[in-house]
Amino acid sequence: MTEGFGFPFGCVAAVAAVSVANLAGAAAHPWYALVTLGAVVTTTAFRGPPPAAAGVTAIAWALHTGFVLGRFGELTFTRPSALAALVLTATLVTGTLTRTVSTLQSRVSTLQSRVSPLQTREPTLQAREPTLRVREFAGRVLRLP
Repeated sequence: MTEGFGFPFGCVAAVAAVSVANLAGAAAHPWYALVTLGAVVTTTAFRGPPPAAAGVTAIAWALHTGFVLGRFGELTFTRPSALAALVLTATLVTGTLTRTVSTLQSRVSTLQSRVSPLQTREPTLQAREPTLRVREFAGRVLRLP
């Protein structure tokens, strides 16, 4: 995902996630929408820039509060909406930390790949000549008629 399109892609994915969750019965089970929105927020935080991920988190909370907990697009500030905000914020932090760790690991592996050619050595194991028994056995087995 390119840096400039993290927010638009995340918003479209959040709307699609809420739509699918509502079709699956999120009105009776709000966790359906919260899980799908959490996946969208985590993916956006991992693949996109942090400001875009924070914006997608706010949009995801508004979609969950307005269209899953409240059915007519009205934001509700209740205990379930506070829990949704907490869960979505936790997924934002998880995605951001995962991105940071992944970036650090790739930098370390790149550094190791740059250093390892400098430290190459000659192999210490050398092939041995076959013994007389091996030659005799090979001569008997590979004898052509």
